[in-house]
Amino acid sequence: MLAQSVSLGSYMNAAPSLVQAAPPIDLSMDDGDLSVAVQALILVTILSFGSAFITMMTSFTRIVVVFFFLRMGLGTQQSPPNKVLIGLALFLTIFIMMPTFKAVNEDAVQPYLNDEITQMEALGEASIPIKEFMVKQTREKELLFFMDLVEVETVQSFEDIPFYVVVPSFIMSELRIAFQIGFMIYLPFVVIDLVVASVLLSMGIMFLPPVLVSLPFKILVFVLTDGWYLLVQSLVQSFN
Repeated sequence: MLAQSVSLGSYMNAAPSLVQAAPPIDLSMDDGDLSVAVQALILVTILSFGSAFITMMTSFTRIVVVFFFLRMGLGTQQSPPNKVLIGLALFLTIFIMMPTFKAVNEDAVQPYLNDEITQMEALGEASIPIKEFMVKQTREKELLFFMDLVEVETVQSFEDIPFYVVVPSFIMSELRIAFQIGFMIYLPFVVIDLVVASVLLSMGIMFLPPVLVSLPFKILVFVLTDGWYLLVQSLVQSFN
């Protein structure tokens, strides 16, 4: 008991010196720059929401939805695999978004690395090209809907539109366009299924699934029309 009291007493005497020796954590802002702790928190947050940024604020949404409509129309189940479709959609997204990424690098990243602007100014400059891309692809109806919800009446330019208004408007527009393109892709495959089903029924072959017979015809038509080239060309040009 005496030994424990001595140890506890020595620890209590050494505690103030340990507290004094501990480095202080500075959460203040110096000339518009955030402290190291806050910067690390922001970096972790960005990495956590990286997938949401790619899928919701770029051309990835429209491309990947159209690709899955194509696979459903062909009826090939898991071919091409999900990884192939998502990988192709990702690289097409990088290709389409490259001018925006270059603008972000020139206006925000490089000036910040050269200590020409503060961190908050860099974040503001980086959001402008991304917001400009989204507004150009967004229908006015969706923008006005979300602006009315947050009671934003008039704006002078797209820079004045809040980011939380642009993002949901952009997503709604992208889904609308993707479903329109998906319908146009799906329609000829449905026609092939109907023709094959009618032929099998007229021949009295009722126990053979029409999808099993129409699958090679749909693949043949898609290959002969150079479907992948036409589809990717249409998707890329739809963002111009």
